[in-house]
Amino acid sequence: MSMFDLSGNVAIVTGGGGVLGSSISKSLLQAGVKVVILDIRQEALDTRIEELKEYGEVSGLVCNVLDMDSLTGVRQQIVDKWGRIDILVNAAGGNMPGATLTEEQTIFDMKVTDFQKVTDLNMNGTVYPSMVFGEAMAKQGKGSIINISSMATYSAITRVPGYSVAKSGVNIFTQWLATELAMKFNEKIRVNAIAPGFFIGDQNRAVLINPDGSYTERSKKVLAKTPMKRFGDITELNGIVQFLCSDAASFITGAIIPVDGGFSAFSGV
Repeated sequence: MSMFDLSGNVAIVTGGGGVLGSSISKSLLQAGVKVVILDIRQEALDTRIEELKEYGEVSGLVCNVLDMDSLTGVRQQIVDKWGRIDILVNAAGGNMPGATLTEEQTIFDMKVTDFQKVTDLNMNGTVYPSMVFGEAMAKQGKGSIINISSMATYSAITRVPGYSVAKSGVNIFTQWLATELAMKFNEKIRVNAIAPGFFIGDQNRAVLINPDGSYTERSKKVLAKTPMKRFGDITELNGIVQFLCSDAASFITGAIIPVDGGFSAFSGV
């Protein structure tokens, strides 16, 4: 099973103060990886470090994923301490109310400024860290980058135009960067993405769960198109992340892998 062994690797998880980033960080720590979580919020970092320190060697650095100077400074700190960067998980991202339409709104009601913020965070928030930390991987000749895609890139999902556009950009960037690094640098530098299905979290709880705890009509539509007939648990993303970071996935690059209970496979009929 040595091909699945990640112990001793150094990983960076952007957006590590969030639920997704912290869950992935915990699983990597349990696999023996040294984890550096990045977040723009010092308070969120402090909270996560306190929660995660019992699972392994974890540290946190304040960083703005949309600021190349901030990213470059963090890269230098990590390389100075550990000597290398083996894994990058681009978990920074998310949606915001102004870029999410209500059932009564149309595209013409959307706040353009929020649309820009969502596309910037999700797309450039993946591109910029990949450029900065990917350069370190290119110099050392090995590394794995994992991006976060979405079911919103497979077909149109109502009400989330900005998020859908941004994550579609993440998909093509994943494929493009995987090609670029393999052809111009080293085949051992791989870039892949996972496309989560529907998980109930802080950002989407209001549109999936009614105040009384029952499912909304949107939830019922999601479950009707999910063969497993349930929402995912955030921890169910961890296995594919570990696999893609390991030598067991040595011939996998440029892939966008759904983790969705069959949502993307099912026609609805």
